[in-house]
Amino acid sequence: MIVLLGDYVASRGVRTRHVPPNDWARALSRLEAPLGVHAILGNADWWDDAVTCRRALGQANIPILENDAVRLVHDGQGFWLAGLGDQISYIEDGEDERPVADLDATLAALRTDEPAILLAHEPKIFADLTDRFALTLSGHTHGGQVRLLGWSPISADSYGNRYAYGHVVENGRHLIVSGGLGLSKLPVRLGVPPEIVLIELGTDEGAA
Repeated sequence: MIVLLGDYVASRGVRTRHVPPNDWARALSRLEAPLGVHAILGNADWWDDAVTCRRALGQANIPILENDAVRLVHDGQGFWLAGLGDQISYIEDGEDERPVADLDATLAALRTDEPAILLAHEPKIFADLTDRFALTLSGHTHGGQVRLLGWSPISADSYGNRYAYGHVVENGRHLIVSGGLGLSKLPVRLGVPPEIVLIELGTDEGAA
């Protein structure tokens, strides 16, 4: 399967040109995978125009998982692919605001105890997760954009280098943070080239 982790539009501060939604939607529409192409929205999408991003992904026939999950089956084994709403974006609710992210609703969408993978644009949620999710996939940080000897002086994530980039294992739980393709805040990438990540999953032979 192919998963898209958000931020289909560039941060306003570093745009060199505007790519019309129809153009990037047309490019994404060419993606194909046996178990489908699945997406979540990122903070840049919400802050720019979430409605337009939703429409563009819809035109590309790519479903968006937002505080929801879909059950998939591979080689006769079922598993869940869940998507958490953006953690630093908010929706107006009367005179108040509520966060887009709703982890309780996301967990409630897992209707069996089969393995689950979580798509979460910002990796910071990983610190608060239980082992219900076998793997969490995130973006947002652009790998720190500047990375020297495995260290990023600036990270978009509140946990800094802890979740800035790569494969993180904590308490037996796995997180992979993709460096992604674009930029944020500073128009420079050094030591962390743009990437598309290939992840191969398998079962733990020692598991009961």
